[in-house]
Amino acid sequence: MAMLDIKGVHVVTAKGRTYVYAWRGGPRVQSAPGSPEFIAELAELTAGRRTLDSTKLASLCAAWRGSDHWRNEISAKTRQNWTPWLDRIQAHFGKTSIAAFDRPLIRVAIRKWRDEYKATPRSADVGLEVLSRLLSFGMDEGRLMTNAVKGMQRLYKSDRSMIIWTPEDMNRLEAASSPQMIAAFKLAALTGLRTSDLLRLSWNHIGPLAIEISTGKSQHRKTTLIPLYGELREHLATIPKRSTTVLTNQDGASWRTGFGSSFQKAKTRAGIDKHFHDFRGTAATRMYLGGLDEREIAEIFTWSEDYVASMMRRYVKKDELLMDRIRRLDELKARTPAVKPAVKPA
Repeated sequence: MAMLDIKGVHVVTAKGRTYVYAWRGGPRVQSAPGSPEFIAELAELTAGRRTLDSTKLASLCAAWRGSDHWRNEISAKTRQNWTPWLDRIQAHFGKTSIAAFDRPLIRVAIRKWRDEYKATPRSADVGLEVLSRLLSFGMDEGRLMTNAVKGMQRLYKSDRSMIIWTPEDMNRLEAASSPQMIAAFKLAALTGLRTSDLLRLSWNHIGPLAIEISTGKSQHRKTTLIPLYGELREHLATIPKRSTTVLTNQDGASWRTGFGSSFQKAKTRAGIDKHFHDFRGTAATRMYLGGLDEREIAEIFTWSEDYVASMMRRYVKKDELLMDRIRRLDELKARTPAVKPAVKPA
């Protein structure tokens, strides 16, 4: 363990276990102390720290890349998508002082940088999101007072609010899908689970009265509780138990890859341009029709009650509201006395 006497390395012992950090307050070294992997990982973590000016944004970029937050709290897929943008941020703003990001005028510079990518607005917004998360990390580290990106308008506008799959859509999709895909999209329409949670849903998550599963979007800090109402229970009974997960591919194994492309092919064959995510709204309307009130649905989907009420007015109560308005207009006509024509003088 003499390897741990390296200058700057910080060692902490807690509850009989030893934890090694690249420096005090720095990222944890995951490899076994003293191993060749440990030496390589430590060199990677500290390389940028030795050569970068700690007052510049480039040093904050390096600190975030080496942090436990980047490595443990952000998924591998997200890191893969964000890394090119973090590289661009470092190339563009790396020599800018961190203190400058606490000054109002920095927002002008950020908007100009964002607008360089306005030809691809959705991608530009990803870059803005990465910069925002970087600045939030700087705030957590005590190196920034504010997040200059907060409240900045995004370029990409996509309003998929309150889009649902109609029964006609579902019938067309079923006719164009494999049994495995049918099981998946029907379960999505009955539970409202996001795709990632749906694919990892196991039989152990299903209790006598409800499905209870932590949500990936909350980093598994929140748990959703979906009541096993009749239609959901009946659908689950039709799915064969071929794996630990409820949903399986055609080989009877849990979905690892290929689910998204399989769904895309099925909806293309069906001639439908809706997203898998839109099954969440579909599930919400089913639950409302099944007797849950707007507050209960808001709790399950982590939506506001106003949002749920608006959705129900659009998809469930529309005809009821129209009939009520027709009735009131007809009553108004019945109460209005007929106007007699004027009598011409003789």
